[in-house]
Amino acid sequence: MRTFEIILFVLLAIRVVLIPFERRRWHEYFIFVAAVIWGAHIEFEGYRWQMIPLYAMLLGMLINALRRYSSQRESTHPRWGLAKTLGMLLLLGIAILPPILMPIPQTPAPTGPYPVGTFSLMLVDESRLELYSNNPDEPRALMLQVWYPAEAIGNTEIAPWMEGAEIMGPAIAEYLELPTFFLDHLKYSQSHAYANAPLALDEDVYPLLLFSHGWNGFRAQNTNQMEELASYGYIVAAPDHTYGSVMTVFPDGRVAGNNPEALPYDAILPPDEFIFVANLLADQWAGDLSFILDRLSGDYSGIQLGMLSGRLDVDHVGVLGHSTGGGAAIEFCARDIRCTAVFGMDPYMTPVSENVLSEGITQPLLAMFSQFWADNWETKERGFDRFFGNMQGEKTHLIVEGTAHFDFSDLPAFSPLAHAIGLKGPLNGKRVLRIINDYTLAFFDEHLRGESSNLLNGPSPDYPEVEFIQ
Repeated sequence: MRTFEIILFVLLAIRVVLIPFERRRWHEYFIFVAAVIWGAHIEFEGYRWQMIPLYAMLLGMLINALRRYSSQRESTHPRWGLAKTLGMLLLLGIAILPPILMPIPQTPAPTGPYPVGTFSLMLVDESRLELYSNNPDEPRALMLQVWYPAEAIGNTEIAPWMEGAEIMGPAIAEYLELPTFFLDHLKYSQSHAYANAPLALDEDVYPLLLFSHGWNGFRAQNTNQMEELASYGYIVAAPDHTYGSVMTVFPDGRVAGNNPEALPYDAILPPDEFIFVANLLADQWAGDLSFILDRLSGDYSGIQLGMLSGRLDVDHVGVLGHSTGGGAAIEFCARDIRCTAVFGMDPYMTPVSENVLSEGITQPLLAMFSQFWADNWETKERGFDRFFGNMQGEKTHLIVEGTAHFDFSDLPAFSPLAHAIGLKGPLNGKRVLRIINDYTLAFFDEHLRGESSNLLNGPSPDYPEVEFIQ
């Protein structure tokens, strides 16, 4: 809970405890002060639906206080006052549950030595036409977010966890089959990165990582992982794959929602047609990654990308992706020799082209699966085993026990109820993030920086939840 929310609750609790002593008019001042605090809360912190029960209690107690204050009515027998107190405390305990169980999401702070900077911008690929819009002449446009190691921060503004949350929140809630208002409070969530902070000067160049979100995902879904990597000296770039993301919001106000025809449920189409459609999507997303790498590798003079000009180690480029984005990352590495290593989190293999499934890739691969995804039909029926067996390069296959598909994102940080509402597995959310971040760093440190780690050589006593698959 936020500061004014806590103060509001404490004032209401104090007033409830004082109910047996209602004859003293000054007790009502707690309610009047609480009303002032409520106004400050709305002005400086903002309304959120989880606080409605507390708002209702405040309103009822305020009306009662005004009536008592004007009439100077005395209390009933103290015995009834005590019963009233117990009943009101019970209601207050129930009212405080929604803001506790659905807090403003906050992910753990990055642990590396660098502060983290971030910026977002729109890129347009004039060489490719959009496949999934209603306009056949529309060029492929992307929103890109970049996280990077920053110089020591002064008064730079903290970036939001998600840009355009007023639009994105309802879209995510609808995809998760929750009420559309359920994630309205995402607009108050902040990241640990600083908007448009200057790039750190410690190194001449920094290795580059590209992140590809999953179907109906979004570029900020793994902000914790992006910030952690940036805090250890990586520059990380993540696009919204337009019409494949849950929603893409452009600077001019244009909104591109998810187009379900881009990846329809396979039950709708015959298998051959579904594979064709899925391959087309992976081809486009792999093309997005190549286009972004082209732009980041060039001498770009824009205000934001300009700070990266000449500061990227384009000879050491890693790629990571979740779900469909994991498959797209693999497809990209099979096509683009600039890819040095790839990390797939629950990689969805149906979109991967047949020749890649049959021949594998030569770059080092770390494939990390949630227990749910590994136990499901995805790894066997969708081609991962075949692909992994055909791998020519170094390869590692891991399963994290007690996890589900969305554990490879920030979504488990949304609520202590995340497991109950199907957003994660039973393993503690902060523990999951620590596992993912440590293995991500170990993998890219080894293959992009030449810093070997025992973490990738076999089971670790520090992480008994991680199973190595031969």
